[in-house]
Amino acid sequence: MTFSTDIETLAPAADTATDEKAAGRPIPVALISAVTVAAIIGAWAVAASYALVSPVFLPSPRQVVVALYNLVVTGFVDATLAEHVGASLYRIFGALIASILIGIPAGIAIGTSRVGRGILDPIVEFLRPLPPLAYLPLIIIWVGIGEASKITVIALSMLPSIILSTSAGVRSVSKDHVNAARSLGAIRRQVLAEVVLPSAVPSILTGVRIALGAGWTTLVAAELVAATSGIGFMIQSAAQFLVTDIVIAGIVVIALIAILLEFLARLIERRLVPWAAHR
Repeated sequence: MTFSTDIETLAPAADTATDEKAAGRPIPVALISAVTVAAIIGAWAVAASYALVSPVFLPSPRQVVVALYNLVVTGFVDATLAEHVGASLYRIFGALIASILIGIPAGIAIGTSRVGRGILDPIVEFLRPLPPLAYLPLIIIWVGIGEASKITVIALSMLPSIILSTSAGVRSVSKDHVNAARSLGAIRRQVLAEVVLPSAVPSILTGVRIALGAGWTTLVAAELVAATSGIGFMIQSAAQFLVTDIVIAGIVVIALIAILLEFLARLIERRLVPWAAHR
């Protein structure tokens, strides 16, 4: 009687395993994404070919590809695509370096000191929700219309993400690790440098990735001010003359560069903190 009962109990599990084998392997996420992108481009091509939307507002994918080729070969507004991309990357990385140099120490101060939290928290919370266009005129008054103002605006948009991620990483450090280091005779500086900061690296890298996204969203606004090159400047110039294929081409370039930078950031994260990489 017991033997038959055990067989009956195991039967549903065996059926489940058989069903899973019959169902086969799940569809890869990359394939689903590729099909989604292909469907969007297909719908775009159909809408353009049947003139469902005016070509002034929605050029065909072929026109955008031709525009990209012309940007690479001949350029637009007195600069090639490489020159526009180079100018924008210079501003993005300049702002990222500045925000890292300021944001990581500020985040550590917030996460380790009540005084630091009391001083810096109100500043970060005041700055975090502000859109870049809100303080752009003030930055122009203070810094001028040169490269410094553009880098400053982008850096201010990146700064809160790095500060908040760093402080969250510092606060999440295991108390046992800190106490163990202190019991072995480590002073405060050694605990910070050898225990707290390495443990906070995954959070810091996450903050950098978020900051890069914020920087790209601010780039167009920053390049509105007396710029002569840059992807955002190129898009704004094309929009003024209703050159929609250049506008879409610029948007595609920004998206591709942002995806590449995200890929590189994840690769760096896997190399530096393989124990924390979950992708």
